[in-house]
Order: sequence, then structure tokens, then C-alpha cells
Amino acid sequence: MRLPNRPLSLLRPLQTHLYCVAAFQTSGRLLSTTDPAGQATVEVLGHAYQRDDFTNVTPKILAKVGRNLHNQSHHPLWLIKERIKSHFYSLYTCRGNPLFSVHDNLSPVVTVEQNFDSLLIPPDHPSRKQGDNYYLNRETMLRAHTSAHQRELVRSGLDAFLVAGDVYRRDEIDTSHYPVFHQMEGVRLFSNHQLFQKVENSEDLSLFEAGGRRTPHKQETHSLEAVKLLEFDLKHTLTRLVTHLFGAAVDVRWVDCHFPFTHPSFEMEVRFQGDWMEVLGCGVMEQQLLNAAGAGNKVGWAFGLGLERLAMVLYNIPDIRLFWSQDERFLKQFQVQDIQLPVSFQPLSKYPPLHNDISFWLPTNSQKFIENDFYELVRSIGGDLVEKVSLVDKFQHPRTGRWSRCYRISYRHMERTLTQQEARLVHQQIEHAAEAALGVQGRY
Repeated sequence: MRLPNRPLSLLRPLQTHLYCVAAFQTSGRLLSTTDPAGQATVEVLGHAYQRDDFTNVTPKILAKVGRNLHNQSHHPLWLIKERIKSHFYSLYTCRGNPLFSVHDNLSPVVTVEQNFDSLLIPPDHPSRKQGDNYYLNRETMLRAHTSAHQRELVRSGLDAFLVAGDVYRRDEIDTSHYPVFHQMEGVRLFSNHQLFQKVENSEDLSLFEAGGRRTPHKQETHSLEAVKLLEFDLKHTLTRLVTHLFGAAVDVRWVDCHFPFTHPSFEMEVRFQGDWMEVLGCGVMEQQLLNAAGAGNKVGWAFGLGLERLAMVLYNIPDIRLFWSQDERFLKQFQVQDIQLPVSFQPLSKYPPLHNDISFWLPTNSQKFIENDFYELVRSIGGDLVEKVSLVDKFQHPRTGRWSRCYRISYRHMERTLTQQEARLVHQQIEHAAEAALGVQGRY
């Protein structure tokens, strides 16, 4: 029998439908003690991890593990990473050798302790939610940030390093959000001599003070002099970096913020095309973190940035899904001989989007409906055909008290025109899976 003239990517949702129904409980939480094939383990990068009631990673996400876009030569994420690496290599040296080491091939599989506890993220912090992360089991997960490696690298004796890698978060669906993206972060530690060596009468200064108290400007163990020098060095270092990336005329401003693993903490914003855009977060590392890593006699700063965000701005890439494209028309645009040469992405033919709405009643106990579970179901079935999912309407029935929601799903193929028949085929699978897996009642 001859198959319809459709790409395989459009036929796969039919095969995925059964997985989605089996993977979700009607409560909205993933149930993956065994997968539909009866496997009791999750296989990632050649290792098997025992499934349990926390397992919620899907085959589509596991298929992204090991792609390492940031290490693919002349990929736009590789270009950004190499430009940042080159900047630090050229400006920061010690006896002719680069001061910062680079680590861009660390496994994305980490323990929950590495991802959260080692960074002083409390047990009740919302960032730990099952609905926001990809868990292999209760003890193991796909890292949600490259900061998960901070403690192990500091413990190994490193005082200055850059980490780049893929990170995983369950999130909304639109042109700037994707469940897999890439981060790069830097850490630098200072001894008493290193921080104060250029300060007059430095022998009278110390990194730490006894009996201090925590204020909005410093930690209780740090001297004010040490914190001010750390803050100056951090902001100077990052201002030089964004000037290197955006040009000497870029306007920069700093915004106070909060992170569990730094204090004080800041976000950097740059003025780009008339608007202020946040490009990174940073701060003075919590001393408790350094103490636990065996570097209690030093102080340090850390920063983290998203490679996709920088690449989308610097190269005018309009849709985050394009980073996963294997279309030569996209990839060839970044095959430059010099990584410092400017690149302006020329869009492929702009194929029109198709919009289909899905409306349903939530379960009687509406708190059992987790929006990220719905997004994950849509991703698992629609894959990269789904450009955006947006909530367009919600209301509560005046008599029954039940809540209804309507979402608009925008479909767009990145490399050709998508037909409504093809989009509707996928959309129907989403409708059926939502009822079976999430306990909702369709209104279509």
C-alpha cells in the first residue's frame, strides 16, 4: 500500500498518540514507572536510569540529548560560544596561558542534588517543580542550568572557568521558548592577595569580617571592601564582553535582582533596537557554596547567559526552532571563515502559519490541571510543527463552577508550506490525547 504523500515527521504523531496517553495520568502528572514498551528504565547516553513516579522525560526530549548544537562547527550557537571563548582567551591570561578553562562537553544528566541543593535552592522553591523540569527519576534529571556543575568544578581546584551546554526546562510554546536551549556561564574566584593586589595598603584589607550582618549590599561573612571590588570586577568584565558582541556604542544598565546562589545579584540589560533587553544574570557567589566546595578561603563571582537569546538578536534569527533545523539553506549562512565576521540571517521563504483552536473543560478539581503538562503533550505530538500555543479564552460556568479553557495552536513548517489537512491531522491527535491523558472534556 502506498503511503500518503506526507513527510514522515507528519506521520509520527499518529504513532506518538499512544505514548502520550500511556505516559500521563488523568491527574495531569506524568506516570512513567514503565514506558509503553514495558521498559522499567530510561536510556540516556548509554546509561540506564530506573523509572519511578517522578519520571516525566519524553522520547522527543531524549532525542535531543547528545545533539550538542553548541559544539557543531559553524552552527550559530557554536559561533556565539566561540566568540565568547575567544574574548576571554585573548583578554584574560596568566603567564601567557588562558586564565579561564572551558568545559563544553559535560553530561546534561545530573543529580537533583547537583541541580538544586548544591546551589542552595531550598526544597520548597518553585523552580524544583515536576511541572517545570525533566526528571529521569526522583534522584536524577536533565540539568535545568549549567550552574549544576559549579560545585564539582570549584572542588576540582579551578578558579576561573566557562561552562557551555544544553539545558532542559518544561515551558510555554512560542517563537522564543523551546524545551531545550543552551547556556554559557562563567565563574572566577579570588584569594585575598588576588583581589586586593592593586589596592593601596592592601595588607590591611581582608575578604572576610567576623560578626558581620547580611544587608542588601553584602553577605554576612564578606567585608564591604571585598564585595565592592568583586562587583566592580564582575561588571567591568561583562561590560567588556557585551561591548565585544554588540559593538562599542551599546548602552548597558544594571538591575538589582535575586538568585539563591548569589548575593548581591544583578541582571544586565542592553539597549537594542530601541528597547532594553535582559541578556544575563550574575552576582557575588554565596560563600556557603564556596565553603561546601572546599574554597572557603576565596570569594568569587558568577554569571550566566542564554546562547539562543544572543544569537537570535545578533544574527536576526526570528524563531528558536530554526536552531534545530538541518536545512542547508539555514546552516550555510553561518559558515564564515572568521568567527568575528558579522552575520545577518536571511529568512527562508516565509511559509504561512495555520491556526487551530482547542477548547475543553478542566477536570472537576481544576488544580489537577497543570498547564505545562498540556504544553508537553502538544510538543510530544506536534513536535516542531507547533510554532506557538496561546491561551485565548477561559471562563467559569456560573451553574456548575467548572472552568473552561481555549488554546490557539499555531502550526508552521520551517521548510515548506503546511496544508490545513496535515495540520488538522496533528490537531485531532492532540484533542484525543488531551482527553485521555489530562482528564479534560473536549468542547469540539
